[in-house]
Amino acid sequence: MAADVTGGLPPMSREEMVAHLRVAGEVAVSVIAHGHHPFGAVLVGPDGQILMRQGNINSVKHAETELARRAAEAYSPEFLWGCTLVSTGEPCAMCAGTMYWANIGRLVYGYEETALLAMTGADPENPTMHLPARRVLAAGQKVIDVHGPFPELEEELLAPHRGFWQG
Repeated sequence: MAADVTGGLPPMSREEMVAHLRVAGEVAVSVIAHGHHPFGAVLVGPDGQILMRQGNINSVKHAETELARRAAEAYSPEFLWGCTLVSTGEPCAMCAGTMYWANIGRLVYGYEETALLAMTGADPENPTMHLPARRVLAAGQKVIDVHGPFPELEEELLAPHRGFWQG
């Protein structure tokens, strides 16, 4: 059974989450120019300031995984427990697991994996895995605070994917 160790996470309003999701969306758009898949993530510190930004690199260097790895190198696990990983889309199993091991205490994501699957179809560069991030994180001993999806932002955050996968 998972221990409830969510105490101490600084509050974050829905409005703040939406604002950070939009910044992650800007990161996703920016990586398209480099030929990368349009995913973006930001690390938000306990004070609400963005500490790191990361776009997708390739099929195994996802935005969330790379951000969590960089954060784990730069900050202590105790500090990261008060941080939030904000991602345009629901993190895959690999990304959710990396976030868990990095000890990031909160996840905020914009759209569900199933919404992306409807758009990417059978594209060999994005063989989505239907394993919800909440399910991955619930398998651990720490309780990660999860917020998402944000239906009011789905169209906006999925816009960079339109035409990208079947282009």
